[in-house]
Amino acid sequence: MASEGDKMYGGRLVGSLDPIMEKLNASILVDQRLAEVDIRGSIAYAKVLEKAGILSRAELDKIISGLEKISEEYSKGSLILSKIDEDIHTTIERRLKEIIGDVAGKLHTGRSRNDQVVTDLRLLMKSSISMLSTHLHQLIRTLLERASAEIDVIFPGYTHMQRAQPIRWSHFLVSHAVALTRDSERLMEVKRRINVLPLGSGALAGNPLNIDREFLRKELDFSSISINSLDAVSDRDFVVEFLSTASLIMIHLSRLSEDLIMYTTKEFGFITLSDSYCTGSSLMPQKKNPDSLELIRSKAGRVFGRTTGLFMVLKGLPSAYNKDLQEDKEAVIDVIDTLNAVLQVTTGVISTLQINKDAMERALSSDMLATDLANYLVRKGMPFRQAHLAVGKAVHLAESKGVTLNHLSTEDFKSITPMMGSDISQVFNHQHSVEQYTSPGGTAKSSVTTQIEQVKEMLKRQKE
Repeated sequence: MASEGDKMYGGRLVGSLDPIMEKLNASILVDQRLAEVDIRGSIAYAKVLEKAGILSRAELDKIISGLEKISEEYSKGSLILSKIDEDIHTTIERRLKEIIGDVAGKLHTGRSRNDQVVTDLRLLMKSSISMLSTHLHQLIRTLLERASAEIDVIFPGYTHMQRAQPIRWSHFLVSHAVALTRDSERLMEVKRRINVLPLGSGALAGNPLNIDREFLRKELDFSSISINSLDAVSDRDFVVEFLSTASLIMIHLSRLSEDLIMYTTKEFGFITLSDSYCTGSSLMPQKKNPDSLELIRSKAGRVFGRTTGLFMVLKGLPSAYNKDLQEDKEAVIDVIDTLNAVLQVTTGVISTLQINKDAMERALSSDMLATDLANYLVRKGMPFRQAHLAVGKAVHLAESKGVTLNHLSTEDFKSITPMMGSDISQVFNHQHSVEQYTSPGGTAKSSVTTQIEQVKEMLKRQKE
């Protein structure tokens, strides 16, 4: 058990920290992921201290050399995390002193853990969002590639989990691609607001050493500098925005997964997943379970929990930094790792699944063309509400006779309204049905082709 004197704040406190309190206080198992960005921030801060005359050139070179050695040790997995290190910042500062001696103590001049840790977090999130955006764009492109290749496939569209109208399989795929493209836009917006430098804010009052924050901004590649030091050390809006955007991404992935899970069942039989993304049963030899999609669906709850949890942490905090904010890093890192995995797995599922075109076509029933039948009457001059009522009667008549809608006789249709003539048979064509919806956003081939190009153009603009 470490004594208070071993801590960086040991001059004020005496005795030993309660062992359970020490465990509660430690965050190193989580924030060791900040090691590389912490070293990067420290190198930049050392340079700005040298510019301010706090460090000599020789001291700066010594500090940078020591930090680079620590970076190398971390990348090789040889950096030792001591039991007395409550966080990764302590580890790095301790190790730097071991390498270069007491001059290491100058590095923290004018810098607080408060502005240091939030700078590290912003740096980590900037690079992580770039990585997640790459995976998200790949998933969207995969959906669009399948949509282009399988644009002639027609299958049932559903509302309320009931067969509704025939649509193109590609129309379905593009619907999910469009939702994910909105997510991609949101990620870019979050990254823009993350890209603000808090370093140089100190504990809360600022930095008294006349350091060049513009130099720090350029050195660490931030787009702007925080306006107010008190706000800078306590602001976690960017974390909430990231977690909220991640929650929306997971909602969209979960809904896609739910659709695909249903489509894999023998009751639907529309698609077959690759064995690479399925598991079996420990008891039932015949089982092929869509565990990849089920896990994606379940991970949504995990991300929602992280988001809600941080909301609860933030809601009652007074101004400036409070130790409650230690919770932000675990939430962010967990969500980054979760998204990193599920985006890649979803792409794998989409790229390797096989569609069962025959099963899709068999599921197309004549009652799904009831709206087309109503539009047939509208084109003959009947008000839509009357047409809706007439077709409803036709559906009821077919059900009472035990036949499908398209097997009612001409006389049956005429008994409902004389406007239903012998040409009504032309309505019962699923291919003709989907090709009616040529307006922007519709399921006609020309419309879906346009949608694919629109989403591609949106992705291109986002990259720019």
